[in-house]
Amino acid sequence: MGIANSILEGVAKELRRRPGNRAVKVGVRIGELAGVDPDALSFAFEALTVDTDFAGLAIDIEYVRPRSRCRECNREFEVRNYESLCPGCGSLSPERISGDELEFKYLELEEPESAEDERAERELEVEKK
Repeated sequence: MGIANSILEGVAKELRRRPGNRAVKVGVRIGELAGVDPDALSFAFEALTVDTDFAGLAIDIEYVRPRSRCRECNREFEVRNYESLCPGCGSLSPERISGDELEFKYLELEEPESAEDERAERELEVEKK
């Protein structure tokens, strides 16, 4: 619940910077090693948004597999089953480059219709009558 709440706080902060906009979707990147269950996060997010100003806000979770870079040969590789042996040279000196992140990826906003657009729509409705 805490992570879902932090995401919503970040969305609220961004919306304060953009008055009149409505959040439609928030994207997050979660590394497999971050210790966050994507299904539990989705459930908590949905529970926290029901009957609030964020009702209907979708969450898009990108689950990131761990990757490392060999310090000997500079090869990048996906880490599976915590195996840190470089598949290129066999070295045991990897540097983790992804897999433990927990970050915002994007926030999709819906901008308010301008007064001019609304006026043009009303004029079209009047002309149709």
